[in-house]
Amino acid sequence: MEPPFPPEGEPRPDPRTPWEPPPLGPAAPSLAGRWRRLFAGIFDIVIVAIISSPLVWTSWRIVKEPTTGTVTLVDVTHTYLASIVGFLYYWLFHAFWNGQTPGKKIFGMRVVRENGQRIGVGQAAVRQLTEIVLAWLCCLWILDLGWIVFDGRKQALHDKAAGTLVVDA
Repeated sequence: MEPPFPPEGEPRPDPRTPWEPPPLGPAAPSLAGRWRRLFAGIFDIVIVAIISSPLVWTSWRIVKEPTTGTVTLVDVTHTYLASIVGFLYYWLFHAFWNGQTPGKKIFGMRVVRENGQRIGVGQAAVRQLTEIVLAWLCCLWILDLGWIVFDGRKQALHDKAAGTLVVDA
């Protein structure tokens, strides 16, 4: 077995650039392009918006103040239900449809583990929960998605948290 570090006094080898998934080597699928990821994401967001639109449709509830007898209209939106629909959409498709949402399938991409294997149910849940939490926190969704531009492996923060890559299908 080769020691993990070179002997004392010898130079360390340069890191591998560009990055390749270690176990798959040259047979590994290439990383998906940033623009295709953007367009696949827009496609999926439109689908989630259509599915969840009946849940987030603004409704009005009449509230009567018992002490004064005043009647007021209160705007009620059900955004948490829409978030649950979005989570289920991405989680179920990534976990059970070969790491692909409909948008990723159309644009020829899929989500895999960093070693190239199929993404698991738990890993898909971590990926999506991280994305949702970052989206709910003020402006961190911009950092999450913008990270793809500067990362050599084209990983967003939710990909890093779950240990996943988006590759060509």
